[in-house]
Amino acid sequence: MLSQRAARQSLNRLAIQRPSMTWELAKFAFPAAVATGKYMQIRPTSSTTDTTDPTKILAQQRLNRPVAPHLTIYRPQITWYASALHRVTGAALSGGLYVFATAYLVAPLLGWHLESASLAAAFGALPLAAKLIVKLGVALPFTFHSFNGVRHLIWDLGRNLTNKQVITSGWTVVGLSVTSALLLALL
Repeated sequence: MLSQRAARQSLNRLAIQRPSMTWELAKFAFPAAVATGKYMQIRPTSSTTDTTDPTKILAQQRLNRPVAPHLTIYRPQITWYASALHRVTGAALSGGLYVFATAYLVAPLLGWHLESASLAAAFGALPLAAKLIVKLGVALPFTFHSFNGVRHLIWDLGRNLTNKQVITSGWTVVGLSVTSALLLALL
């Protein structure tokens, strides 16, 4: 701290002693020039005098960079799929709910019939295979998201967090989801 103060005072004294310093001397970065702010370091804008478009240079540099391996070198795991499917099923279920609720609200204005009786009659008119596919299409995302949500709640309690337990619970969620979705679809 004392040495900094001494250096600052000596720079101030030099600046006062040589107030008429010319620019040619200032470019050599005398302490007085630095103290008075008359020093400016000058550097060329680029190391080459190439006048090509900078975006082309950047594109060329990007081509020379190594490509990250991303997902191509990793072995797929149940945790990846379960996490991705949990997000996708949550978005699909909530998006479907919002779409149906909005359609239900504007149905009287547009002349649509979305009341329960007409929906039940339309569903009843479908062939058996179509009914099974529709029911399975609604039940599978719902059961998977529900069971995987319970799995996440168990993790929030600090339980079943070892690698083996996470893998086991992931496959358990898949099995329970498929089984319960099939049971719901066959009702």
